[in-house]
Amino acid sequence: MSDPVRSSRFDLPPDHALHRVQRAALVVGGLGIIGCVVGIFAAREAFLHAYLVSYMLFLGIGLGSMAILMIQYITGGAWGAVIRRLLESATRTLPFMALLFLPIALGVTDLYEWANPEHVAHDPILQHKSLYLNVPFFLGRAVFYFAAWIGTAYFLNRWSLQQDAAADPRLTRRLEMLSRGGLLLYALTITFASMDWGMSLEPHWFSTLYGVMFMGGQGLVTFAFVIPMAALLAERPPFSRIITPVQFHDLGKLMLAFVMLWAYFALSQYLIIWSANLPEEIPWYLARTRGGWEWVAVVLVTVHFVMPFLVLLSRDLKRHARAVSVVALVLIGARFVDLFWLLRPAVAPEGFSIHWLDPAAAAAIGGTWMWLFVSQLKTRPVLPLNDPAIPREA
Repeated sequence: MSDPVRSSRFDLPPDHALHRVQRAALVVGGLGIIGCVVGIFAAREAFLHAYLVSYMLFLGIGLGSMAILMIQYITGGAWGAVIRRLLESATRTLPFMALLFLPIALGVTDLYEWANPEHVAHDPILQHKSLYLNVPFFLGRAVFYFAAWIGTAYFLNRWSLQQDAAADPRLTRRLEMLSRGGLLLYALTITFASMDWGMSLEPHWFSTLYGVMFMGGQGLVTFAFVIPMAALLAERPPFSRIITPVQFHDLGKLMLAFVMLWAYFALSQYLIIWSANLPEEIPWYLARTRGGWEWVAVVLVTVHFVMPFLVLLSRDLKRHARAVSVVALVLIGARFVDLFWLLRPAVAPEGFSIHWLDPAAAAAIGGTWMWLFVSQLKTRPVLPLNDPAIPREA
């Protein structure tokens, strides 16, 4: 049985800063939803294009949290104990993200040219790919992806909560075994989901590294999200005695590792396509290095890699909660720009442009997602009760 006195000490205090963040997120989300409703009627295609980018960002935090959670169960480490409930709360937003997939499902013919019978009828390549790229199979795969993700997240959360009541080694073993298979399932599903929802915007182009790039980006944005959340928790006891500079140093190193991993994947794809110089592959990069998009690419290289790489080399900065949180928040913005650069040129051949629905969609999805995240965080103790990495005297 869990100690009720001890568990209450790990509850989120009623005057905690995260409550103010939640209220602000609700306001931002409400304003964004109003803008999106207007956009659906005023500029339907622009709304769908903006919606897809923001949707992939916040879905990535939920899926990345699930993947990092499973990695921690397999590898162990005190760094995972202090952020476990943050990761679990993010995974419990996946049913909400499944609901938010409806605009994409309903707008599939507006988003993807392969879903338009007129385009397919005049395109031999689309006809050849129609066995895979067709609307019923597309929607069926989406149902399978969400069922796999939500099912995995459900048992990760359920068995973790049972550990709060009793430190049963069988539960630990069960979570480890689930994580081993779950990581393989995650890798397969996110590879195909990224192909379905992102790469098929340009169905004549393909890359075997596309899914891997999304996996790396999701891991990075997850650490970039949980570090500021952990910093807010660490401002007050008892969390300030548990989430220490040592943990922030570990989390900062892991975030640096994912910064380098993202850069490695992105550079590898570019070098492979550049060296092959095939006419069916190079137009993808040409569209992203012309018409103003070249400056977005420069920003990405600078803000998504060079700047955080150099800054996160500092040991002192990684041990300072607020400083490493600033870097993390910049990386969340950089991840949004990265998704914008990956997805938008497919539907904007005229060159770089920003529609007013881009910030509206980000506010709508991000605000409501953040509100739900904090709501989920408040339903359980913010730290696991029976984890040996958590001091008993806390």
